[in-house]
Amino acid sequence: MPNTLEHLLEVESEASALVNDAEEEAQKRIRENEEKNRAVYEERLKEEIKKREKSLEEEKEKIKAQYQKSLDDYKREISGVKIDEKGFCDLLNNYLKG
Repeated sequence: MPNTLEHLLEVESEASALVNDAEEEAQKRIRENEEKNRAVYEERLKEEIKKREKSLEEEKEKIKAQYQKSLDDYKREISGVKIDEKGFCDLLNNYLKG
């Protein structure tokens, strides 16, 4: 009887060791996969950031060009306007006199 009991205890001990080894291996694989996935995620994130930064810069340049064109058009428009200094002074004097 003791031999059978000892044998069963040995088998249980070996089974427990196998389960522990399997758990350790599973945890190791999980960590490796997490690290791999994190690296892939970070690489994709960097690529997306670069793409969006480039798009942002292009949009900023486009807006700057539109702004400069609008400003140039406005300057050109007002450069042809004749200033009526006498009329302005008269209007201002009338306003100040109340």
